[in-house]
Amino acid sequence: MAAPDLRAELDSLLLQLLRDLEELEAKRVALNARVEEGWLSLSKARYAMGTKSVGPLQYASRMEPQVCVCTSETQNGLQKFRVVRASAQTPEEVGPREAVLRRRKGLTRTPEPESSPAPQDPLNWFGILVPHSLRQAQASFREGLQLAADMASLQIRISWGRSQLQGLQDTLKQLESRVA
Repeated sequence: MAAPDLRAELDSLLLQLLRDLEELEAKRVALNARVEEGWLSLSKARYAMGTKSVGPLQYASRMEPQVCVCTSETQNGLQKFRVVRASAQTPEEVGPREAVLRRRKGLTRTPEPESSPAPQDPLNWFGILVPHSLRQAQASFREGLQLAADMASLQIRISWGRSQLQGLQDTLKQLESRVA
């Protein structure tokens, strides 16, 4: 590869890295704002309902996750993080639960309840009519979780870009040392 082509690629990679860094900083600011907003809304809910009404004593004895963080690989081999609802089924989970023959006609039985029902909304732990500030806190923390997953993906892309940039700089130095 010629030095001018290498420098052009180096410049475009550096510009992409700077754009990614700028996007990461914007997401950090947004994450800090969402978390701060969530804690403020939670304190408003505690004020409205009483400090003993919103606390660890109201948590369910058996908690189920509302969301899961999944990873996938992009075309260039980088990991990407996604936040998906825990109740959302992947294509592998859809279909018959058992790989056996079923009798279509004959005795009818009552269907057995599923062992894992859909996750319950955690706001119901605090009562039926919860203050709006508690719902706002939940929404803020959910948005913050999505931002955190985006930031993790972006940080992986930034570290990959930095390693690519370093490799191109080393190649350029070797090329220039041969010429000189």
